Amino acid sequence: MPPKPDPTAISVVCLRAVGGEVGATAALAPKLGPLGLSPKKVGEDIAKATQDWKGLKVTVRLVVQNRNATVEVVPSASALVIQALKEPPRDRKKTKNIKHNGNLTIDQIIGIARKMKHRSLARKLSGTVKEILGTCQSVGCTVDGANPHDKIDEINAGTLTIPDS
Repeated sequence: MPPKPDPTAISVVCLRAVGGEVGATAALAPKLGPLGLSPKKVGEDIAKATQDWKGLKVTVRLVVQNRNATVEVVPSASALVIQALKEPPRDRKKTKNIKHNGNLTIDQIIGIARKMKHRSLARKLSGTVKEILGTCQSVGCTVDGANPHDKIDEINAGTLTIPDS
């Protein structure tokens, strides 16, 4: 018989999941089987934890200790931008290649940048804001009615100031 697993050992499993949906248990089984967890139960826990991100792909961090999994949602910059656009949840199977043509304010962008600051490699908040503006450009939304790249140029020129904290 194999040795008993250490109950104090903590293992972390990161995976991408669609918010609000129970993922395929066949995809979860190889990752969770060796840890002694039920893929069906963990899939339901992930669906419950990602209700706020319905229809968006988010990274989920499972912290497993003593055969109990706690679910943490680690949103990406694009998921935060799309959520800030307040679009209605869409059915992924029916609508493909959706255009996100909303408008965000610079204050919303700074708020998203503050949430993403710990994952960014930029030294200052203005660098993180520029990263989020680049994400806005790839998502396809505007910032204060203008192209996001124009806002990046304003930050670089110094006409748009971003607070440091």
